[in-house]
Amino acid sequence: MSKTRSWIFRIAAVALLVAIAGAMMVIGRGHTVYFDNYSLEYNGQTYETPYKITVIVKDEQIAKLYDKERGMSTWIGQSFEMDLEVMQEKGGSEETVHIQLDLPYSIDGIILNLPAVLAGLPEEAYLTEFVPAAPEPEPEDENPEGLGEDDLGLDGFDM
Repeated sequence: MSKTRSWIFRIAAVALLVAIAGAMMVIGRGHTVYFDNYSLEYNGQTYETPYKITVIVKDEQIAKLYDKERGMSTWIGQSFEMDLEVMQEKGGSEETVHIQLDLPYSIDGIILNLPAVLAGLPEEAYLTEFVPAAPEPEPEDENPEGLGEDDLGLDGFDM
């Protein structure tokens, strides 16, 4: 009887660990969310940028974005919430908009185009994956030390 009991405890412990791992995989997924204030053309229509967008995440001001600027925040979980204080033109009044989005599980770096989000466009218009640009390789000098060259420039001639 004790052998059966120990197997039950082992199976229960493994099942508990698998359940915790599954929950943490969904709940604890971290994302870097970038906010772009760039104009966008979608289906032949241009969506212009507001004068200023202030991004507030978890009651903390993350970014104050003017035309062609980007901000960022980190977020744990799949359901993302933010408040946007939007000023359409300089000196105008600010309008606060609450946004709630479901973030894709498979993407770590997510770019949100804020004018597209504010216009209510579909996810394909406002959400893209952030892909860091590879650094340009520095041109290599073919023979930086002058190795293998003689003083007269006759390298390669047989005498």
